[in-house]
Amino acid sequence: MGEPYGMHGCFTARPGEAGALESILLEAADLLRADPECLLYVVARVPARPDDLCVTEAWTGLAAHDAALADVRIRALIDRARPLLAGAPDATVLRPVGGKGLPAAAVPND
Repeated sequence: MGEPYGMHGCFTARPGEAGALESILLEAADLLRADPECLLYVVARVPARPDDLCVTEAWTGLAAHDAALADVRIRALIDRARPLLAGAPDATVLRPVGGKGLPAAAVPND
């Protein structure tokens, strides 16, 4: 198994569009439930900023993440979400190393 891959991304919706954006992100989460390469996909609201949502993801590797992004169903969700965004997402690439919610076999022992 390659190195695990993760990402934490925050999105700012246009005023009044956060609920629609949340629904799309949760649709993505539902699609990814069947993907064994997706270890974690959590959608969260930012209480202090009602137009902001964040997604934290963990994958078995970068290739698995990229393959999911190439899926036509995920591409369609991205296309639906883009007009709802107030700007570019703020994303941070992560290297998951363990914790609650991640299977121990998914992270390397250093």
